Amino acid sequence: MKKFTTLHRIIHWLIAFAMLVLFSTGFLRMYWMSKKTITTAISAELSKNNVQLPQESVVGIAKSIINPMFDWHINFAYVLVFAYILRIIYLLGKGVRYPNPFSKSSTGKEKLQGTVYSIFYILLAVQIVTGFALMWELASEQALERAEKIHKFAVYWMPVFVLLHFAGITVAELTNKKGITSKMIGGE
Repeated sequence: MKKFTTLHRIIHWLIAFAMLVLFSTGFLRMYWMSKKTITTAISAELSKNNVQLPQESVVGIAKSIINPMFDWHINFAYVLVFAYILRIIYLLGKGVRYPNPFSKSSTGKEKLQGTVYSIFYILLAVQIVTGFALMWELASEQALERAEKIHKFAVYWMPVFVLLHFAGITVAELTNKKGITSKMIGGE
């Protein structure tokens, strides 16, 4: 059974926690706490009380509600980039720590596991690139619109990866890698 070093576990949990915060803040911003949702709610409440505000003021209020949450999104994006870079360096330094999906000696299960992790690292890199392109406006308006659509795709792939990850952990615990969960949490 694999031994998970302290550094391996720290990087793993740092990525996991950063992804949780990024997913939560991104999901909230896209749905329940979007600028449109909040401005509509503010305008409706003001109308009920016969209060008129210019639309710019309503948008300003909405942004003052949204921005602190989005600051968390940005801060944890930096945490994720740091952890991702550390993880890639760690993978290169230790050799790939998950099965090679292209190896002829890998079993079907190992090829599936390796494929899922490879896709995960590629999608995470795409999220990082599109997120920072959006934040720093590193492209034309049309390219940034495409980048935003791609970036928002994480709201779908992240939960799928997490479910696949937990399914893999369950299979491992029930078959040939009993105790892998406790080793990832507490070490050897």
